[in-house]
Amino acid sequence: MRRVATEQVKAEDAEPLGLYVHVPFCASTCDFCAFYQVQPTADSIEGFIGGVEREAALLDWRRPLTTVFWGGGTPGLLSPRDLGRLAGIVLAIPGVAVQAPVEWTVELAPASVTGARLEVLRAAGVTRVSLGVQSFRPALLVGLGRQHTVEQVYRAYDRIRSAGFASVNLDLMFALPGQTEAEWVGDLDEALSLEPDHLSTYCLTFEEDTALWVKLAQGRVRLDRDHEARLYELTGERLGAAGFGQYEVSNFSRPGHACQHNINTWLMHEWVGLGPAAASQHSGWRGANISDLVQWRKDILRGERMTRDRVELTPALLAEDALIFGLRMNAGVDLAIWQARCPEAPWARVDELLGQMVDGGLALRDGRRVSLTRRGRMIADTVGAEIMCAFAPSGVES
Repeated sequence: MRRVATEQVKAEDAEPLGLYVHVPFCASTCDFCAFYQVQPTADSIEGFIGGVEREAALLDWRRPLTTVFWGGGTPGLLSPRDLGRLAGIVLAIPGVAVQAPVEWTVELAPASVTGARLEVLRAAGVTRVSLGVQSFRPALLVGLGRQHTVEQVYRAYDRIRSAGFASVNLDLMFALPGQTEAEWVGDLDEALSLEPDHLSTYCLTFEEDTALWVKLAQGRVRLDRDHEARLYELTGERLGAAGFGQYEVSNFSRPGHACQHNINTWLMHEWVGLGPAAASQHSGWRGANISDLVQWRKDILRGERMTRDRVELTPALLAEDALIFGLRMNAGVDLAIWQARCPEAPWARVDELLGQMVDGGLALRDGRRVSLTRRGRMIADTVGAEIMCAFAPSGVES
């Protein structure tokens, strides 16, 4: 019995554990952004950092962190001193001092990148910086409501490289209002000329309650699915020729530079989310903190976290999401793993759906592994919706 118990502990210890910290501060809201954010004040920053420290103390950290990711918002709006304090909270988590995370990412906006901030992040152990470029075209940046200039992008990138981070990602967006095919190709070429390690290329989406959604509703911008598809095809061709391997619908990297934090999330491993609006999948539950800085602090002071959309992590839920998110990755999904973990799932309906996708040229089936073709990845959201329907109880629409 002791040997079995020891092996179980070792297996649990080997399971990746991520940490996501949502830094909710932004100087202004971009037209496309639906993430929770507030304008920073001295009091709100102090309350946020104190709240993160209290929230971290509520958790039972049973194994070392594998990855850390700071997103937002704009983490770079914090002063060097406050970045150091936030990093200190992470470094104080049990086990971190003994076994450092293999990857620690911080998102930065070009206008917030300074030598002093980068020095603090490097000293803390940050290994990866994700720079929110979006476009190298001034007019398109203005149309998105972005507050940085192209010159600030170049200056920020040079500073990040000079600071010596192990990996640098650039975020780009395509199918922007008024963006031509030539302009998108130009943005890709400009990004490649900087020689980053990773590129995230997102098709512009229209989220409800954003300025861009209002413009769409008013007819000031319009959707063009054929144009989006052409730009997506061009992206894969251009980046593939430049040595970047696509490993997920929107993500390309040089060998050894794929984002491990995101991969672990898509594979349905565990992560802890700290901060307002941060989601968690941990200790048998999935849920999120309230998207309100003040109320989040009140919840934390009462010892409450992950109070929104809280659901139990059943094998069926994990299997469903493993397919939805796993099929977004080029490697696809090993069905046998999830069939063994959740034999009660409606695999007959899933197999029927996958067979239809294979016949339609949207998916490939190689024994126990299924993956999407390039055409399938172009409609990955639709594929995900179909999988949800397959997992829904008979007669119930998801």
